Amino acid sequence: MKIIDLRSDTVTLPTEEMRLAMYQAEVGDDVYQEDPTIDSLEQLAAQMLGKEAALFTTSGTMSNLLAILVQTHHGDEVLLGDESHTFWYEVGGASALGGVVMHTVPNSQDGQMDLNMIESSIRSQNIHFPQTTLLCLENTHNRCGGSVLTADYTSAAAEIAHRHGLRVHLDGARIFNAAIALYVPASELAADVDSVCFCLSKGLSAPVGSLLCGTEELIESARKWRKMLGGGMRQAGVIAAAGIVALQTMVARLAEDHDNARRLARGLSNIPGIIVPHEVQTNIVNFELSLKVSSSEFIQMLNTRGVKVGYRGDNKCRAVTNRMVNGEDIDEALNHIDLGLRELH
Repeated sequence: MKIIDLRSDTVTLPTEEMRLAMYQAEVGDDVYQEDPTIDSLEQLAAQMLGKEAALFTTSGTMSNLLAILVQTHHGDEVLLGDESHTFWYEVGGASALGGVVMHTVPNSQDGQMDLNMIESSIRSQNIHFPQTTLLCLENTHNRCGGSVLTADYTSAAAEIAHRHGLRVHLDGARIFNAAIALYVPASELAADVDSVCFCLSKGLSAPVGSLLCGTEELIESARKWRKMLGGGMRQAGVIAAAGIVALQTMVARLAEDHDNARRLARGLSNIPGIIVPHEVQTNIVNFELSLKVSSSEFIQMLNTRGVKVGYRGDNKCRAVTNRMVNGEDIDEALNHIDLGLRELH
């Protein structure tokens, strides 16, 4: 049975060009900063994001954690969205390892936090309060359906933070999706933040890795924290090589994933019992079941038909388009969803 996997864009497999690059990669000991392939990847990442330097990490979770560890102290407070990936899915690492307080600000459906609420959430100097030192943004926004933050919004949020002495980190796990959707370079979306990270292992199809970008000073500090966390990967050029190919060949094709996501959303909207509550901007489609069918029953039914989607709690599901799924697969998945729901109902 053919499997149409829409659980996440992390299910993408490396291309043949990536596999060949991995096989042929020139490597060295990266802990000694002697791996030329990692050096090339980090330089390319920094250039594409408009920052001085970059650091190769195992995952977006590690990059986000490093960004917080470097830019805060124990007892500090971090502002972030109540629907942010860091708050929901990163095991509380910032609090457990960084000793910081997470102060959540409501995210709207488009992934933004109200600018006035950001400003009013920043603590004044008071002996009773933790010091607010970092604002975290997310672009594209995972739980808000892959919504994008414009450069203007990010600039406005960063201006407020910087005016109050805060630094700004951008979780840009899918920032290239945002750049393609907005027809701007990724560097424009990260121009006003102090640090930004992005993932190679999602829509860009590389097997492993994330890049944290910022000033040379920030990256050197993050390098030491990475070592403390066990992230010194030695001859990691074998995986960095795939990341270079990803950045050189996979960014433009993200538009195909966006087209397929809109195709999927239109089809889902025409199936009785399914609601697509928000406009689809990139490659994430959140949808809800309005029938008396549980999400677990629905997902189990689809699994038997060779279609995989993600569970978001209650009656909510998620589908993420990716390089492994084409337009014909989308149509086939829609057919299985329609027929399967009829059977369940």
